[in-house]
Amino acid sequence: MEQRNGTRSSTQPQLRINVPSTARERAASVDPYGFERSDDFNYESYEELMSEYLAVLTRRSIKWSKLLQGKRRVDRNLKVKRYVRKGIPNEHRPLVWMTASGAQERLERNPGYYQSLLDAQHDPRLVETIRIDLHRTFPDNIHFRKSADPCLQKALFNVLVAYGHHNKAVGYCQGMNFIAGYLIIISKDEEMSFWLMEALLDRILPDYYTLAMLGLKADQEVLGELVRMKVPAVWQLMQDHGVMWTLVVSRWFICLFIDILPVETVLRIWDCLFYEGSKILFRVALTLIHHHQDVFLQAQNLPDICECFKRITRGAFVEDCHAFMQRIFQEPGSLSMSTVTKLRESCRARITAEES
Repeated sequence: MEQRNGTRSSTQPQLRINVPSTARERAASVDPYGFERSDDFNYESYEELMSEYLAVLTRRSIKWSKLLQGKRRVDRNLKVKRYVRKGIPNEHRPLVWMTASGAQERLERNPGYYQSLLDAQHDPRLVETIRIDLHRTFPDNIHFRKSADPCLQKALFNVLVAYGHHNKAVGYCQGMNFIAGYLIIISKDEEMSFWLMEALLDRILPDYYTLAMLGLKADQEVLGELVRMKVPAVWQLMQDHGVMWTLVVSRWFICLFIDILPVETVLRIWDCLFYEGSKILFRVALTLIHHHQDVFLQAQNLPDICECFKRITRGAFVEDCHAFMQRIFQEPGSLSMSTVTKLRESCRARITAEES
């Protein structure tokens, strides 16, 4: 988690990625994004779920196509917000993510900037740190293997080293490789992935990946305060056993639910993250905890509690991404940005005082 570095050595030119649809991708053992399915994958349950979800996807695709109709921007209004919450079809995700997050505007205002970062000299320590993590990034995804053509490790390296040069206060931190990898899979474009990453790390999630990680630490404590308010029995359980929130939810926040929740569910969360901002992360976390509070209350000790946090991220509840996304806007109840902001301020102040 603490691996990071600052920056210099040359990189390769940026790639536009065109991932072909191979026979193996179409095979049942690999999902549409290139991830290999586990040996215990329940194909029968998946087919039943997808038979319903595909109908939803078809309806959403038709509505999004009518909404956009050749536009290169998305508006900010209640209709679009409702559309985003119901899911953005894959073919429209890059456009909507780019425009909603402000990444497209940044790209257009800085023509050639990404390529200039690739052309610059970079700190060998940064390059080496990133290279070490390349083979650890999605080893279960066929597109990130050295045998793949194209191999997305090359694009991943470029995006990470460019960002490390762009934001020297962050450099590189483990967890960023997974975020960049998802962005590359969806956008299929290096430069877009870089600007989306800049939107996430510089504006949507400030101070998550800086050396002090103050934003990350604060948001974990904010979740604790929200649980105290909305799921007090679980909060009391955590207090009674002295469990720190960072022990059980740090990966939820630092990886934005990658490798925690199913791919399709993560992408639906990210739809809202790019459009509505970081508040969505608290809605997801609160829903997972609130929905399974009976499971938590059976825990007898610290290992039991840690196991509960793993269990609640698996199974039908999170696999049905459409139903799950409906629940996150219902189950936790009201959650205003002003509440989150006040809690962030108080948690940041407390953490800063404790660490000074």
